[in-house]
Amino acid sequence: MSQGNTGVTAQVVNAEACPLREVLDRVVGKWSISILVAAAHGPIRFTELERSIEGISRRMLTLTLRNLERDGLLTRTVYPTVPPKVEYELTTIAQELHGTLLTLTGWAERHRVTIAESRADYDEKRGLVDA
Repeated sequence: MSQGNTGVTAQVVNAEACPLREVLDRVVGKWSISILVAAAHGPIRFTELERSIEGISRRMLTLTLRNLERDGLLTRTVYPTVPPKVEYELTTIAQELHGTLLTLTGWAERHRVTIAESRADYDEKRGLVDA
């Protein structure tokens, strides 16, 4: 096989793999899960999201909302009021995803103590903890 054909094959494989990786990276991003879970109960305003997600900056919330909207996971509705009222709501595909996120976050909550204990044991056995 010529070098040119190998390149084309690699491009096709990367074109198929990259979008999947991008979608997974977006969905499991540091702030995405929190936003999607917070928006699951119906339309939510920017300030409500900001208050409900501890540690998120206004800039990061804005960027993450834009990316989730771009990916078709959130809809953004602007109401012509003064000041403008903006609400975010899960799309149909995000509602489907929400069940999976609840399963994942439930698992993490149930096992967080066990995982913390395992980390402490691992670190102690390898001398990574100050005595």
